Amino acid sequence: MLKKTDEKRDVFVAIADPTRRQLIRILADSKELPLHELTPHFQMGRTAVSKHLMILREADIVRHRKSGRESKYRLNPEPLQEVKDWLSFYEKFWKERAAILKNILEE
Repeated sequence: MLKKTDEKRDVFVAIADPTRRQLIRILADSKELPLHELTPHFQMGRTAVSKHLMILREADIVRHRKSGRESKYRLNPEPLQEVKDWLSFYEKFWKERAAILKNILEE
């Protein structure tokens, strides 16, 4: 876990792992889930899933709250805006390149 003096984890690093991307997708489809409901989606134990959730929490992509003895996790999509903004530049880049290629092919 990051210390208070450390910066939060980079969003791109947090989403680099396929397991964490799948966790994001699962949480996007539900309001809030406890660890024991997330774990069956993966071929790994609760401890490993919990470690992936911690990385997502450190990037503020996932939030949690205590409910009795368990933690419930939910998606916080706001940090993903940084990824969307970064990708939108390249979407524009490829659309422009596709238009140039189309013009060349039509000539």
